[in-house]
Amino acid sequence: MGGDHAPDAVLDGVELAAERHPQARFLLVGDEARVGPALERRKRARQACTLRHAPDVISGDMKPTAALRQGRNSSMRLAIDAVAVGEAAGVVSAGNTGALMALAKIVLKMLPGVDRPALAGLGPSSRGDVVMLDLGANVQCDARNLVEFAVMGDQFARAVLGLPSPSIGLLNVGSEELKGDERVRQAAEILRDGHVGLNFHGFVEGFDLTSGTVDVVVTDGFTGNVALKTGEGALKLVGGMLRQVFTSSIAARLGYLLARPALDRLREWMDPRRYNGAVLIGLNGVVVKSHGGTDGIGFAHAMDVAMDMVNHGFNERIREGLARISTDSGSPGASPARLAAAR
Repeated sequence: MGGDHAPDAVLDGVELAAERHPQARFLLVGDEARVGPALERRKRARQACTLRHAPDVISGDMKPTAALRQGRNSSMRLAIDAVAVGEAAGVVSAGNTGALMALAKIVLKMLPGVDRPALAGLGPSSRGDVVMLDLGANVQCDARNLVEFAVMGDQFARAVLGLPSPSIGLLNVGSEELKGDERVRQAAEILRDGHVGLNFHGFVEGFDLTSGTVDVVVTDGFTGNVALKTGEGALKLVGGMLRQVFTSSIAARLGYLLARPALDRLREWMDPRRYNGAVLIGLNGVVVKSHGGTDGIGFAHAMDVAMDMVNHGFNERIREGLARISTDSGSPGASPARLAAAR
């Protein structure tokens, strides 16, 4: 029931997902009077889905605290409850981000050893897709949080991108070891020691986000969200400028006809729907946030991400990775006391 085009965009996404994953089954939670008739018009989704009525909906502008108090019978809360009791393997929502984060954290709890969940997503680069986290869940982070994000980002890249040994970079104001504030330098020192078992590249800068320097970019939520929105704005700007250029004259229109096959490939490569589906990682369950303004194609991509997480045992991998941080394996860098001091 969440998102700008619910429930139709969600159901269109389920229809596509049911075609891609014929063995999967989906639990739809929402207003039966609205969802039921729309579901009947989509054959594949109808065959793959069970519909559960939820009398309430969490609006897009509801504060997380209000959602916790008033949302017990909402579609979002009941969907998360289904994951908590093992009835569903994961939840995908296009609804209120703050409410989803608050409800998921309260209902599902955190994985052992994780201080805070992080919002992770994919973006395009010149060498393929790149993972970035945190994208806004944590405005302020300490060194321990950044190290946890690196471990979780590593497993996200393995599960979703299929990379056997993804490279990790810490976003900073420069690539030199002495650049940045104390928390970033402390996190880098811990990751460089090697006990965490990650392929740590070092510091990366803003231009590295799209150059493919690393597979995973780690930063705090404030910086990550600014970088995300800046990238989205840049894509819209380039798209608008291309439309202006190719409609500016008859010769430009003719040039567009010649260049159209290449431009179509570029449009498909840069389509934001391909990157829809940010994951709240660090929770004791799979939770994927779809963009509220997406259509069925974008929502289906978010569902693909959720199923990748489940099929690859994402949370179990994170537990194993975090164990390497929390246990003293004999390396000075692995000391819990040192990690505590990094706070």
